[in-house]
Amino acid sequence: MTVLTPRRVVLVLLAMLLALLAAAFLGLVAGPSSLAPGDVAAVLRGADPTSAAADIVLRVRLPRVVLGMLVGASLAVSGVLFQALLRNPLADPFVLGISGGAALGAILVLSLGGAVGLGYAAVPPAAFAGSLCTTLLLYAVAGIRGRVSATHLLLTGVVFNAFASAAIVFLASISGLMEGAGVFLWLIGSLSASRVEVAGWVAVFLTVGLGCAIPLARSLNLLTLGEESAQQLGVDVERHKRILLLATSLMVGAAVSVAGLIGFVGLIIPHLLRLLLGPDHRLLVPAAALGGAAFLVVCDVVARTLLGGRELPVGAITALAGGPLFLYLLRRHQLRAFAP
Repeated sequence: MTVLTPRRVVLVLLAMLLALLAAAFLGLVAGPSSLAPGDVAAVLRGADPTSAAADIVLRVRLPRVVLGMLVGASLAVSGVLFQALLRNPLADPFVLGISGGAALGAILVLSLGGAVGLGYAAVPPAAFAGSLCTTLLLYAVAGIRGRVSATHLLLTGVVFNAFASAAIVFLASISGLMEGAGVFLWLIGSLSASRVEVAGWVAVFLTVGLGCAIPLARSLNLLTLGEESAQQLGVDVERHKRILLLATSLMVGAAVSVAGLIGFVGLIIPHLLRLLLGPDHRLLVPAAALGGAAFLVVCDVVARTLLGGRELPVGAITALAGGPLFLYLLRRHQLRAFAP
């Protein structure tokens, strides 16, 4: 096992930061109206802010790239935390239904909030409440005598996802919300409706989530050994679990409230980084934030350019990448469970 030194942490995070900057620059260059890298660099330096290139970069692509980075980082870090808390490599906010609960909370406000005087500002708190309630529900239903069954957890997540999707469509139908096409984009996940003002809220929730998770990285390492072992080694298990569940609920709720149900980011990135960097959460948590940000920006570039002038929801790209990986991990988990 590779020893985690400050030098290794700095080098790994610096390399991932450079990869993120490269992905962000690609997001500014690529699109239905391709721009030359030199033109984009000139816009970023402040040259000719009234040009057509500046309009495309600053008003259309830059807010979308920033939002993609924040949403990807939030979902990837949430995946790392869920996998550590549940000691299950299959745990992911989308698979477990946490994202569905956040989306249901947001849709409740969007469809019915007007009747009680709630505007768009209430959507992020509602999404957070939905994700937190779903997390508590999963623990209540899947837990048996204080232990969480991985099989029950996955089945509960699948059932709740189906319920949340049906409830979202029903609420949108009775309220005439977004005329069907918008609901479809919400259920699949999209960055096409990105707005500058919402990126600040996602950034705040991501910062709070990381502020809770990074100081507890050692506790996460010990929790992967089991709650009893962690308790014996000095971890305040219940307190730290509550803090980490709050952190995941904040990040998932914020991400879903602005981008919808983007799936599998919290499965793909933690799994790949764990293979490359090892299981130490002191490095894994910040690396997941950078890796998830870069991954979602690249997926969004593919979604915008794959069909030429037509745009795919970014959630379709992440699902195409994450679905096979989930099946592979599930199969490997089953083989280990039934191994002699």
